[in-house]
Amino acid sequence: MRIDTTLTKDIDATETAARGLEQAGYDGLWVGETRHDPFLQVMQALQATESMTVGTAIAIAFARTPMTVAGVAYDLARHARGRFVLGLGSQVRPHIEKRFSMPWSHPAPRMREFVLALRAIWASWQDGSKLDFRGDFYTHTLMTPFFAPPTHPAGPPPVYLAGVGVGMTEVAGEVADGFFIHPFTTRRYLDEVTLPALLRGRARNGQTLEGFAVAGPSFVAVGRDEAELAEAIAGTKKQIAFYASTPAYRPVLELHGWGDAQPELTRLSKQGRWDEMSALIDDEMLHTFAVVGEPERVGTELTAKLGGIASRITLYATYESDPALLPALLPHVR
Repeated sequence: MRIDTTLTKDIDATETAARGLEQAGYDGLWVGETRHDPFLQVMQALQATESMTVGTAIAIAFARTPMTVAGVAYDLARHARGRFVLGLGSQVRPHIEKRFSMPWSHPAPRMREFVLALRAIWASWQDGSKLDFRGDFYTHTLMTPFFAPPTHPAGPPPVYLAGVGVGMTEVAGEVADGFFIHPFTTRRYLDEVTLPALLRGRARNGQTLEGFAVAGPSFVAVGRDEAELAEAIAGTKKQIAFYASTPAYRPVLELHGWGDAQPELTRLSKQGRWDEMSALIDDEMLHTFAVVGEPERVGTELTAKLGGIASRITLYATYESDPALLPALLPHVR
């Protein structure tokens, strides 16, 4: 099982941080799309490292078109020589429509078509196939030599999709090379909802999960003493509450009988009362979504939580911590 981590959101510190994380022993580094363009940070991280996998987790697909994503991902794959993974996610409707001013409709079918369009575009560049993709959401039928990048030995990158709901998870199993488990998940949800959906998607092409990557960001609240642990728990509860306020993620709560908490969290989020939301996350919810404790315990329990499911685990810590603390987990997870 590969052990990954996430990159700093400070774009000025990207290269230094990436270099240090590789030296600390991580296998992979994931870049999210929050305050900066994730593809720029991926490029910085690739330049600063030598062997670790670097990818987007995630870049927002519906904020772009298949052609724009295909271009930047193909170039990064060339530069990375096999170390780049294109991770895509849908985001939620308000962000797509109100933040990016892009259309929203039928996210799972749209994502399926987005990935198929990517593959058609890449085939036209890599193999010389005629570009003739016609779908319900995207149409790509024009590619002249002037605009086609030259083929390269690395070829197109693998595509991972992120999802929580059944529809998007099935799409990932059908058309992607890997799947990102959302951090807002539980072992029970993985066993009862996620894995069956992935298997149904794979079965559409007569495939199993053999060779299919499952990557899992998992909440960790880790500390070496009471003060560190209290800070870690506070930060983790705050992030769990943020995700729990999203209506699209309510099925995870409902599976555990906590569905009634979601409307109140949504109400508080719309009022901007972010600091009050974490009070609704009790200890049972915390320990269901996160692994909590000292490094030795957290490392062992992470393996128990995702072992046998994930081929990669990302340590997801949403609080300030000693830079040496998370690497201390690595010997206990492998």
